[in-house]
Amino acid sequence: MSGHSKWENIKRKKGATDAARAKVFTKIGREIAVVVKMGGPDPAGNAKLRDLIAKAKANNVPNDNIDRIIKKAAGDGDKNNYESMVYEGYGPCGVAVIVECLTDNKNRTAADVRHYFDKFGGNMGSTGCVSYMFSDVGTVVIENNGADEDKVMEDVFEAGADDFNMDDDVIEISCAPNSVSAVREALEGMGYKVLSAEAEKIPANYTTIEDEDAIKKMGLLLENLEDNDDVQNVYHNWENMPVDEEE
Repeated sequence: MSGHSKWENIKRKKGATDAARAKVFTKIGREIAVVVKMGGPDPAGNAKLRDLIAKAKANNVPNDNIDRIIKKAAGDGDKNNYESMVYEGYGPCGVAVIVECLTDNKNRTAADVRHYFDKFGGNMGSTGCVSYMFSDVGTVVIENNGADEDKVMEDVFEAGADDFNMDDDVIEISCAPNSVSAVREALEGMGYKVLSAEAEKIPANYTTIEDEDAIKKMGLLLENLEDNDDVQNVYHNWENMPVDEEE
């Protein structure tokens, strides 16, 4: 849920252990519960729910699980009221970090996040201390099955996107954050397989860490933040973040 390339992170999640995959299910479930309460349980009339269902399927969440989460959130039986919280701070060597959370206990979550920053050589700052370094961008990732670049360019711009980047496996497409749903649905209508579609924060510049101890601590900071059930997304500007090759 963070890093240079969204797709590198998605690959790690797809190759993750069952325990890590269960955490991904939990986080997406919280997001679905929130948007169902805000916009209703019918995907046809709730664009954010349509996006999250697509995200859940891209992360291999079973359809039965998705249906169960939607029904629970739409009924009176779900007493969980999640609140959106954003924390900002610095990791080792001044790496900028933004932590987006959905929590039913702000005090617990704030204490946990502050503890991780303190334990791994960083410090939690005030609201706005690093967010000015990031821009909100919509990112849609589609499968690349030997697609013709000219055809992709034509389709991407027709779908309403701003730019794209092709590699051997995937095509990463950027668009306005509020255009993610429209771009995803247009590309699906053209026959492309969408692997991921959501708004994310992209840093204006990156920080490199050379010190081995600081690299280890920065990795542990991100690992502990992402392992916390209350944390939905972690964005940072660490340039040389190691990439696991788990498949």
